[in-house]
Amino acid sequence: MNQVHIQNGRLDVATQSLRSPDVVMNAKRVGAMHQTRISFVRTLLRKIDREKWTLDTYLWDLDDEGFGQVIYRLQTPEHVYNLVVFCNEIADEERNDRVIAQKWDVTFGLVYGEIGEELLDNLKANVPLQEAGRNSNMVMVLARANKSVRVFEHTVDALASGRQPDLDILAQVGYILRTTAVYGNGKFGIYDFKPLDHSEDFKQSFRAQMCAVYLLREFSLDWVDYLAKKRGGDKAVTLHPQIKRYLGIGNATGLGMAPYLINHPCIVDQWLTSREKALQATLECAIELKKVEHFSTLLARAIQHFTEIVTINEPQDQLNATVVEELSSLQSNLNDKLQKYDRWEDFLQAQSHLSFESQEVIISCLMELYPERVDSFEEEVNADETLSLPKGKMVRDLIEVLEARYQWAINIDFSQPENKYWFWYRSIDKEEPRMGVRGQEPGDDRELFLDIARQASTLYLALKQANPNQLLSEFILKQPKYRSIARRVWTLGHKKMGDIQMNVLQKDTLPIRLLRCKLSMFGATKFDPRSDRWVRVTLFQGAPLFSEVHSDEWLFPLLPKADELADLPLKSVPSRLSSRTREEI
Repeated sequence: MNQVHIQNGRLDVATQSLRSPDVVMNAKRVGAMHQTRISFVRTLLRKIDREKWTLDTYLWDLDDEGFGQVIYRLQTPEHVYNLVVFCNEIADEERNDRVIAQKWDVTFGLVYGEIGEELLDNLKANVPLQEAGRNSNMVMVLARANKSVRVFEHTVDALASGRQPDLDILAQVGYILRTTAVYGNGKFGIYDFKPLDHSEDFKQSFRAQMCAVYLLREFSLDWVDYLAKKRGGDKAVTLHPQIKRYLGIGNATGLGMAPYLINHPCIVDQWLTSREKALQATLECAIELKKVEHFSTLLARAIQHFTEIVTINEPQDQLNATVVEELSSLQSNLNDKLQKYDRWEDFLQAQSHLSFESQEVIISCLMELYPERVDSFEEEVNADETLSLPKGKMVRDLIEVLEARYQWAINIDFSQPENKYWFWYRSIDKEEPRMGVRGQEPGDDRELFLDIARQASTLYLALKQANPNQLLSEFILKQPKYRSIARRVWTLGHKKMGDIQMNVLQKDTLPIRLLRCKLSMFGATKFDPRSDRWVRVTLFQGAPLFSEVHSDEWLFPLLPKADELADLPLKSVPSRLSSRTREEI
């Protein structure tokens, strides 16, 4: 019997009630995850709403072509922060989403505290250089973005001529700016996140980065309104609020994100454990008519959402079509189908025949039904990353852990070439993670230790040859090469979810599954793989604007309907914009 009870004001879910790690940490499943209520973009906006954060324009110093600098001032109950944005003119051939790029349409930083003349000069000289700059340690987040040129120019031209942009063109990508890297946590000399452990604003995983991206979205919408006014004069209109909500911020993510999930297993375990606890708090509930109606509405929105996704990736396009087909079938006579089950847990288990994509959509929808239960887990995302072995343990103790929790690894035959086909390494020029074919491509002398499955398998074989009653400390003293993996296996083997169950060396491995897992925890939507190694997504698509921020759900964003864009007095420039120049502040 599952057990959920209140403890210290929070729902406490009994460990035995959670789904098995073999289910949750399956590589195919984590590669099909979607945004939920406790994804970081969602928890951030609820916090902004709850604590009544405010945003004002401190500086708007752009020329008629939209180049220059902008500063937004963010006030929280705890502190003041500033988003500093630099807009630069670049040639089309200089616009590149890869880490090797050296110029971008927009560079920006989220800065701790007030900005004086000296700091602003430093930011102007270094933020546009990104990694190559000598950035101030007051910069909490350092990032850059490029225009989606066709959508950006179409939007500005349409507004300048007095009409709204073509919805079909907007649907192609769902954003007008796309980030290519968002750095934090002390990289390149910027602010170290350790002091934020005691900050009520940004102590949670990736909250500062998500906040910077959300504020960039505000800028992108203000930017097109401003340019339209400059081009069209009195004829220009501003972007319709419905369209503004629809447009998010794009993100292009490649292999660089994958090592994070492997190198920070305790954090990943914490993320997925919190998500599972929140899910279980939902599944425990009895099925009620009013919840069925809400669930049906969310399913209908999900079906429409997947119908609207545009992707050039044929496998993803087929997955999306499968979701539409499966969920449409499920929604047909949904009330009658749900009468067979007492609780949502029984219903979810009965859907195990569906694709992982469809199952994960259902999970996201179910978690929307009980915000009072789910939201209590939103702050449980940080973790102690210590990997350790307790004293006094025997060889047999670690063998038991491997056999109980690492069957997915120890059952792999690594003597077979296809199971060790790839090697991972960092390029010399940009320190960019890459994959090479073992024995055929250079770089294996710089191989990264991301092969957790192979390491666990090798450890298991070595332990089986040792005396089962030998102290582990003695075993490792004689064979120190196993120290790291032994600590990881013991620690993660005693976590609720543990390691993602994926052999990253296998010939048919899809690194994009790792990217998908992390991006879904961020709260990304509309996954558009460009290969098996990089993907484009949107963040904050469908989210409320800062001026209307709320805590209600905005799952699975939909393209506005033409009849929803009724004529409004859209002639005015948003009140937050001003033409204050640097000399005037």
